[in-house]
Order: sequence, then C-alpha cells, then structure tokens
Amino acid sequence: MTNSPPPAATPPERDPRRPSDRLLQLALALFGIGILAVIAIFVTPIVSDSSPGLWLYLLAMLAPVGFLLAVVFALWSGRRAR
Repeated sequence: MTNSPPPAATPPERDPRRPSDRLLQLALALFGIGILAVIAIFVTPIVSDSSPGLWLYLLAMLAPVGFLLAVVFALWSGRRAR
C-alpha cells in the first residue's frame, strides 16, 4: 500500500467576466454618455446660434442613471462573501 497524498483540491475557476462587472461597465458607459451630452449642451450655443435639441437633454439624464447604477454596483460588490 503506497502512501500517496490525496489530490489537491483545486479552487473553482472564476469567470473573469462576472455579471457584476458588466453592471459597472454599463454604469460607466451611461455616465460617460450623460456627461458628454451635458458638455454638448453648453458647447452648442457657443458654436452655433441654435439651442440644444431635446435629445441632448434626454441623453444628459443618463448621467444620474449611470451614477445610480455605479452606487448599486458598489453596494452589491462590497457585500461580505459567505
């Protein structure tokens, strides 16, 4: 009878792209689009004599949505693992 060590338990491989990472990417993308729209709202009257379109104001509302998603991501990923 040989005294061989038991096989080492390998940790389960984690997927590098967890769904929570996608939530952060979505939050950053929405926030970035919203900030760019806010910048465009201020630049449009300087560059031209027209007022910004409604679609820019609607896109600007993506900034707080992205911020809220980032807060949800932070709270969700910061929870204690059991």
